Amino acid sequence: MRPVATHRVFLGRLATNVLAATVIAGAALLIGMAGYVITERMSWLDAFLNASMLLGGMGPVTELHTEAGKLFAGFYALACGLLFVVVSGIVLAPVLHRVLHALKVDDPS
Repeated sequence: MRPVATHRVFLGRLATNVLAATVIAGAALLIGMAGYVITERMSWLDAFLNASMLLGGMGPVTELHTEAGKLFAGFYALACGLLFVVVSGIVLAPVLHRVLHALKVDDPS
């Protein structure tokens, strides 16, 4: 059985996964902003505020006026909920892998 990865290797894997999660969350934020700009004709700043609040689990800030905007916000909110689970899994994967691996390694002493 291979030994547990060194602390440096573990931190590198963790950093890679955090970077991947950040890129995914950033892409989701851009999609949300574009959706609000297209469906509600919001400014990019207002779209950023609404998309980031939904992505963070707080809910929209601005009242929505169009049916397309309301549908988009609903589906975007559902997607953000799933995205939270996915991103959490990506970030926690190296930690859980290290814990499980450490439990299987025999103590040499």
